[in-house]
Amino acid sequence: MSDVANLDRIACWLGTEWSEQQRALFIEYGEWLAGEAIDAGGIGPREGERIFDRHIADSLAFALLIPDRASTLVDVGSGVGLPAIPLAIALPELSITIVDRSERRCSLAARALRILGIENVEVRVADVDDLEGTYDVVTFRASLLPPNATRTFVRLTDLSGTGLLALTRRERAPEVPEPPTGVIFSVTSEGVGVLDSPAWILRMQHTRFTEEQTDDVRRHDSCHS
Repeated sequence: MSDVANLDRIACWLGTEWSEQQRALFIEYGEWLAGEAIDAGGIGPREGERIFDRHIADSLAFALLIPDRASTLVDVGSGVGLPAIPLAIALPELSITIVDRSERRCSLAARALRILGIENVEVRVADVDDLEGTYDVVTFRASLLPPNATRTFVRLTDLSGTGLLALTRRERAPEVPEPPTGVIFSVTSEGVGVLDSPAWILRMQHTRFTEEQTDDVRRHDSCHS
């Protein structure tokens, strides 16, 4: 399937339409991942044949659970920009911070951003434990285990914040530990019938949230190609 057809399927899944600029950026980033990122060790050497499903579409699964009200997002352990860069292309109104303790991976992500001309993303070389401030959304693409991710979520968000942790791409639902006091967990499977296997995402919220906040989540159409 061509890159354009893949993008059409992803847009349908997300219930959106891409501008020509967004299409071009997704394709250019996919080409960069398949070329420079693989050569630099940013993603595995066998990933070239499944860039859109396992990296770009997989990253965009987070977009379905990001509240409309969100304006800031921090991506912990982003590596070469996953899921941060696909989210930055899809949601240009978000101010996104990439945090990774590897200077080499951060340099690669920063290079990708320069090539693409994306300006709503900041790259920071740091350990997440040293990060300060609060964000509306915290994302983790398999960078931390649930207990550590939950502690980071609690520290980096206020009571209306959301944490999103990618758990697995297996067919069966993963086991998830009980949440700590003050946090609610919910697990969703995104991309069924669109991705080659579902993306299971753990959503973290503070116990003190309103019904309005719960409903204020991006929804997607049920159309599939």
